[in-house]
Amino acid sequence: MMREPIDAETVVGHVHLKVADLDRAIAFYSDVLGFEVTQRIGDAAAFLGAGGYHHHVGLNTWESRGGAPPPRSATGLYHVAFRYPSRTALAAAFRRLLEFKVPLDGAADHGVSEALYLRDVDGNGIELYWDRPVEEWPQDEQGRLAMFTRPLDLEDLLEA
Repeated sequence: MMREPIDAETVVGHVHLKVADLDRAIAFYSDVLGFEVTQRIGDAAAFLGAGGYHHHVGLNTWESRGGAPPPRSATGLYHVAFRYPSRTALAAAFRRLLEFKVPLDGAADHGVSEALYLRDVDGNGIELYWDRPVEEWPQDEQGRLAMFTRPLDLEDLLEA
């Protein structure tokens, strides 16, 4: 049976993460990534957003205060991805990571996008990326999307 696809205007509105230490997590998402705290509920939860949006990131300790990150072999969130509006904005985010000495897990050119991969203070995977214009996305001989993974030239990114 054919079903209607999800509405094309649907977006991922926010991610809500369990964290071990709320203040530590707020510091990472606000100081390192630059999100603004829009609301805080004592020492139990906080909401952070960009550009005046109510929240892109929710953080809570309801079930995880003092907890340890799940082992890498466990199921769950692989990473959350934050899309930047331009290569210049991604370069600024990378400079900020360097300033805070946040190590990268990787950096890739996917043809459709350029991405930086890292972990937050609770071990959650994060991707920071920008999308190239659709007309630049790689295609195969049949005109289908042909994404790939190649090393990202970080020095070139910093020049953006």
